[in-house]
Amino acid sequence: MATQMIIRLDSETKAKLNKLAKAEGKTISQVIRELIQNYIQERDMEGYIDDLWSKIGNKLKTHGVKIADVENSIRKARASKE
Repeated sequence: MATQMIIRLDSETKAKLNKLAKAEGKTISQVIRELIQNYIQERDMEGYIDDLWSKIGNKLKTHGVKIADVENSIRKARASKE
């Protein structure tokens, strides 16, 4: 369920924002929601790391690498450090 947020802008900033939003065929609310979503995505380390692991996993799968291969590589790397 969406909730409401109130922000305060000076009239000049609001007018410019409204003009730019209309030029893109958007409402001010749509622009603000997009800006907030982008802000969160850029600063959400957990989401970034999860996305990175997902990309790495997909890349390994496309190259035919299996979980057992990764586990074996980890064991070998750990054994070589001992």
